[in-house]
Amino acid sequence: MDRYDLAVIGAGPAGEAAAFAARKRGASVAVIDRDLFGGACPFFACMPSKSLLHSAAVQAAGGDYPWPKASARRDWMISREDREYPDDTRHKTDLEAAGAVAMRGSARLDGPRRVVVTHDGVDHELEAGAVILAVGSSSKIPDMPGLAEVPYWTSREATGARELPESLLILGAGPTGVELAQAYARFGVPVTVVVPGDRILPRDHPRTSAAVAAGLERDGVVIRTAGRAVRAEAGAGAGGRHRFVLEDGDTVEGAAVLLAIGRAFPLEGLGLETVGVDISSGRLAPDAGLRIAPDVYVAGDPAGPEMHTHVSHYQGEMAARIALGDDVTPDYRAIPRAVYTDPETGSVGLLLTEALARGIDAKEFTADLATSAKGYAAEAAGHVTIVVDRAAGTLVGAFIAGPGASEAIHEAVLAVKVQTPLAVLADTIHAFPTVARVLGFLFVEAAGG
Repeated sequence: MDRYDLAVIGAGPAGEAAAFAARKRGASVAVIDRDLFGGACPFFACMPSKSLLHSAAVQAAGGDYPWPKASARRDWMISREDREYPDDTRHKTDLEAAGAVAMRGSARLDGPRRVVVTHDGVDHELEAGAVILAVGSSSKIPDMPGLAEVPYWTSREATGARELPESLLILGAGPTGVELAQAYARFGVPVTVVVPGDRILPRDHPRTSAAVAAGLERDGVVIRTAGRAVRAEAGAGAGGRHRFVLEDGDTVEGAAVLLAIGRAFPLEGLGLETVGVDISSGRLAPDAGLRIAPDVYVAGDPAGPEMHTHVSHYQGEMAARIALGDDVTPDYRAIPRAVYTDPETGSVGLLLTEALARGIDAKEFTADLATSAKGYAAEAAGHVTIVVDRAAGTLVGAFIAGPGASEAIHEAVLAVKVQTPLAVLADTIHAFPTVARVLGFLFVEAAGG
């Protein structure tokens, strides 16, 4: 039985970050994955979707970026130019170069500090001082009558398609749904987005939802709100399209169907019951130090509180540090969020309603980006909105839709994290003409009111 200071189950962003952080501290590390080292982000999620969004933006602006060129660039980016499945060699060899032992196989816990790795039907037992679960998440598949007969897409198929569908129906309008809706629409695919609530991006600011909806509709996307799908009918629509019946009896159709309704965590088969962890809820409940059992930690999507690659990186490093004895605790007060549509979005912290619900003396300040200098110069629409704690004189939330929102938001991220006084933010010089300067004007207004 081989012994390691740390065994990491899952080699996606959280697992890689944990392994590299542990190796920097001189710890011996085994990292195990049953699929791709690197996880979904570089191969099926973040990177291919952003590549397609970039190509689609160039094409929409009249540039020379047709789908075959965009698809080929995407394939190059995810290392599958001459194959059907991506090549994860670089991720695996980078871990090995750092001194980690990279194992391909299925891993499960077998009691405290014991891990069993199965590959080609052979079990290999490991002993570890601590174990980090970094197993990521997968697309949630609803229990819907008729869905099994539909050859639906998840984000894997949608980001990896080599041929454009005749039309695309997307169920769900979170970040994945809206990004892929815009990318495909800009390549000329008729796209319909179905969302059960009254707006897309339901967890973001309503002004942001409205701005992104306007951008999608400008590109030809049809948005169907209040439309929960309850039944699928494979090939029953016009021209053999797949038809979905909605709760109100209406129907929607698409030649291809993308499920983008949420994420599920692959917790079955990990042997968590052998260390006393109950997974009947389908979720884990780590403590403030990411522990779910003695010497067992979780990082990445199953750890919460939000699912982003940058949170996975952060938690992977934190889990490794905690497991190796550092006296640190993750700080989630200022998690940046971004959606890479046109307009782009960025946000951090609490909405006004959330702040008020927590008993904060909160007030919201907002500016129309279209009537700002940046908006005039770039012909850009959107908004900048902040939420402040009037009693404390600090920022508690910021929400942006417009050019460079994912970059501009980081001033607010730092301000929320360190509770920078509004007076200091108001006295900070912001370059002209930028989205950040619009943010600066709101700081001035909030500091005075």
